[in-house]
Amino acid sequence: MTFVVLMLALIPLTAVGMLVDDHVLMGSPIWFKPFKFAVSFALYGTTLAWMLTKLTRGRRTGWWAGTVIAVAGIVEMLIIVGQVVRGTRSHFNVTTPFDATLFSIMGLTIVVLWSFTSLIAVLVALSRFDDLATGWAIRLGLLLALIGLGLGFLMLLPTPDQASGVVKGVVGSHSAGIAEGGPSMALTGWSTTGGDLRVPHFVGMHALQLLPLIAVALGFVVRDTRTRLRLVLVTAAGYAGVIALTTWQALRGQSLVHPDALTLGALAVLGVGVAVAALVSTRSATVAA
Repeated sequence: MTFVVLMLALIPLTAVGMLVDDHVLMGSPIWFKPFKFAVSFALYGTTLAWMLTKLTRGRRTGWWAGTVIAVAGIVEMLIIVGQVVRGTRSHFNVTTPFDATLFSIMGLTIVVLWSFTSLIAVLVALSRFDDLATGWAIRLGLLLALIGLGLGFLMLLPTPDQASGVVKGVVGSHSAGIAEGGPSMALTGWSTTGGDLRVPHFVGMHALQLLPLIAVALGFVVRDTRTRLRLVLVTAAGYAGVIALTTWQALRGQSLVHPDALTLGALAVLGVGVAVAALVSTRSATVAA
């Protein structure tokens, strides 16, 4: 939670940076990246802190895992903000030995973050929950978040131009099928002209918050414990389908906001499947007044 407080303090500072500093990097305001990361880390840290209070086994181990994640996150943010101050990019930047070293450290912090989040996921899996639906929402939310985090490693793969030496000083890209830095969505910065691997990365990571929230919301409207559990499982399966669909779409070089008929067809099949499964799950549900 100390880490969360630091990120919350950074949010208004980076917001002011976007207002007073008109520098643009890769087609986006230069302070936009640290702003997004501060918001994301604040949500991530708050959710993990809450989940750690639910542990019935390995609480001390969980405390240390959370501490390591916080330290890794602080290192990551120091590099991101430091590179903004220098007026250059943090991710994928190997222009100089110094930039390459910083990017390597960032890669290490992400591996550490993923590994120790996995440890917390194991501890949660071994814990007992009074409410089955909430317990499974937390477990599956962590699992899908780990998948979303893991998808971030796809961005580290060199593009064909980078591999052939046409583009130098950069290794990896958010974009797929297009050059990075083109037209993008206003709030997210995701590409509107081609594939963007940040989409499935984002969708997967925020299963950490969404699935537990859905479980809590279901507690207000569905009394039957088994029905709520089935609905959580259906939601998790549908969410996994969305992660797979957005990953497939991005790797095909297709923007999230310009899906083709094949993508829309797959989305329709997924939606119908989830709707049917949800109806079957609620066939004997007792809904609160």
